[in-house]
Amino acid sequence: MATAGLAAVTSVAQVAGGQESSEPATPSDMNPTPFKLKYAPHPGMFKAHAGDDIVEQIRFAASQGFSAWEDNGLPGRPPEEQERIGEALRESGMTMGVFVAYGNFNEPVFVRKDHPKREEPVERLRQAVEVAKRVGAKWMTVVPGSIDRGPTRDGNRYGGSRLREGAQMANAIDLLRRCAEVFEPHELVMVLEPLNWETNHGDVYLRSTDQAYALCKAVDSPACKILYDLYHEQITAGNLIPTMEQCWDEIAYLQVGDNPGRQEPGTGEVNYKKVFERVAAKSREIVIGMEHGNSKPGKEGELAVIEAYRKVDVA
Repeated sequence: MATAGLAAVTSVAQVAGGQESSEPATPSDMNPTPFKLKYAPHPGMFKAHAGDDIVEQIRFAASQGFSAWEDNGLPGRPPEEQERIGEALRESGMTMGVFVAYGNFNEPVFVRKDHPKREEPVERLRQAVEVAKRVGAKWMTVVPGSIDRGPTRDGNRYGGSRLREGAQMANAIDLLRRCAEVFEPHELVMVLEPLNWETNHGDVYLRSTDQAYALCKAVDSPACKILYDLYHEQITAGNLIPTMEQCWDEIAYLQVGDNPGRQEPGTGEVNYKKVFERVAAKSREIVIGMEHGNSKPGKEGELAVIEAYRKVDVA
């Protein structure tokens, strides 16, 4: 099956005489077996084959058997382009994965009630509702700011001393409940993404899946769930499968990337074949965002990504 998929995509990159075609691939050019799980590529991942147009990239991904798509930067696209994306996904029978509804990595917006941007997440989620309608999205990523670092050389801008951890958590829960109230009437879901401190995002407030699990239990809303990013969790704690199973009832979305390097499965230390087998035993409908880079450039790198997912896909 993996060989057939690779052969199909390779045939589009060639014409008579072995020369590469400059025409974007379309679903009619190839039709490999669909992947068993809902892996979701992102803009730019197949640009060498499909060209710059995001709609052509979506069609190419569908032609390779992918049944989902994600786009972190979707809110920054013009509404007309969002509409085109939504139409392309519907035509291709693909599920829209996450986009980032609110992401703050450096300021204690959620953990301090006196932060001047405290209302910003609620307003961003209101705007995200309209974006979601255009593309048929259900899940949107929320990164809830940084920890309260306490006084700086210039003094604490937010008044008083650094808040203790319990107070920070209580403040985060309060704001997350307000955010959930925005999404609940529309049956949308914000997914909280824990990020690692060690390699990518030092001092973010949410840094482990068990912490996100506690927050979701406290918020107690169908609109507040976990984005379980296995790349970040591998760096933070490892123990990926037991952690996933312990927190599964609050996990609504997955993202992957191998470690080290944050590239496609098979380039690092994570046994994604085993991970995906456990995912499939729980749900074959959960979207798995391919939030990683390609280990090689150009068409060769894109073929390597497709082949990597053929190798780790489930039966």
